[in-house]
Amino acid sequence: MKKSSFWLSALGALAIAVTLAGCGQTFYFAGRTLPPSGLRNRVLVAIQNASVANRGSLQILDAYYDIRYAYNNTNTTFSISGYSGALPITIQNMPEEQAGAVYGSGDGSLVAVNYEKETTTGAERGLTGLSSSLFITRNQGYIFAASQANHVLTVVDNSTGTSYGLSLPGVYRVSVNPGGSTALAFVQNSNYMYYPVKLNTSQTLAYSGGPTSWPKAAVDCEPQTAPGWCLFQAQSPDAVDSTGTNYGAPLVFDRPVKAVFSNDGSTAYVLNCGAECGGTTSSISQLPVAPTLFTPNQGSGQLPKTGSIPQILVPGGSSNALIDSSTMYVVGQQLLSDGLFTGNLTIVNLNSNTAGNSIPISDGAPGGTSRIIEADDNTLWIGMTKCTNGERYAKGQSYGCLTMFNRSSGTVTTIEPYQGDATGIAAVTSLHKLYVAEGGQVYIYATTDGHALNNQYVTVTGTAYDVAYMDGLTDANNTVY
Repeated sequence: MKKSSFWLSALGALAIAVTLAGCGQTFYFAGRTLPPSGLRNRVLVAIQNASVANRGSLQILDAYYDIRYAYNNTNTTFSISGYSGALPITIQNMPEEQAGAVYGSGDGSLVAVNYEKETTTGAERGLTGLSSSLFITRNQGYIFAASQANHVLTVVDNSTGTSYGLSLPGVYRVSVNPGGSTALAFVQNSNYMYYPVKLNTSQTLAYSGGPTSWPKAAVDCEPQTAPGWCLFQAQSPDAVDSTGTNYGAPLVFDRPVKAVFSNDGSTAYVLNCGAECGGTTSSISQLPVAPTLFTPNQGSGQLPKTGSIPQILVPGGSSNALIDSSTMYVVGQQLLSDGLFTGNLTIVNLNSNTAGNSIPISDGAPGGTSRIIEADDNTLWIGMTKCTNGERYAKGQSYGCLTMFNRSSGTVTTIEPYQGDATGIAAVTSLHKLYVAEGGQVYIYATTDGHALNNQYVTVTGTAYDVAYMDGLTDANNTVY
């Protein structure tokens, strides 16, 4: 933007702000209160090692002007006050609730952020040690965290102020549905799935005799003398035990890593990572959500029996996915005959439960964390890590860790040049921009054609690891972890 245009736009924004203030209005859209920064298009950046004495900070950027300071004062910058977490690595973005949750991999903290006030409400209590995967429900009532080092699935029940450590050796991923009523846990290098259930009063009493009094499908109940929660293995409903609970042979998947949920909330689509994670075949397993609901007295129906789980084969790889209505976008890495992996996007029609052909995208770490988000101009963006370890780099082909897929034309654009791992993506909707944490720095791309925009005034000191659009219209404006 030319300087003259910039300042004209800035003066126009100032005039609007003055008019609003004169009318006594302090909101900007959807009834949301104008925050202290006065910014209406904010991108939050999780920064590691911002200084020698600061291992983590949360900086706010103005995504309208693409600057890191006030439009009328370059000495005024904005950040989330009160944040003191170490090495922030993920932002769970909840703009509808005007809230976010930032996980720090350096101290294991999960810090709640108030978007309206641009402050933190402090670190959540009850988490023990570091987590390899965690989610907080949108109402902030529950936290589910996989602690692989401690071999426990931690449940923080904020409704009672109690934390439960459910034993599950090797647990490393957890998926929570948008409604915050079911949580599914996955163990590394395993073919099984687990889910926690909150007990009612009569169940707590009945299961207080230790493991022999628990349902047969329960692998742990805590505390054992008067349990409040139990962790169940997903099992075939072959029989009913003395507690009235179904049990049987464990349902078998193929290195499951996560689940995504249908728009109506009734179906969980379990992603089988297959060969990408040391297994055999990548696919999607469909399960009813109702039997796995964790709220007391809400679980209903049965899981499918062994051999009857509906499957959708996804040869291109299946380690992450995003659902939009009746379409699922699945990404993963496919093992080739030369021993290298190559990245693919597969479009699945959920009405017919059929998968389309594999569409080549950026390579990435097999089974590793990736990012997917929908943006303006009917585009889908995918961010990968370790893309230099794949087929494209090894064979001297075009490569990069960021891909733009145009859903209208079906075309793929690999964003070049290679900037490093794409660890965070934020869609600045209505402004046709995408903010990316790439190679530890902030970059901006146009959603019209993928070209890079000037990032000179949004670069940060330290390592930018994740980004989130605080002023998104819905909670769907969030990277899928």
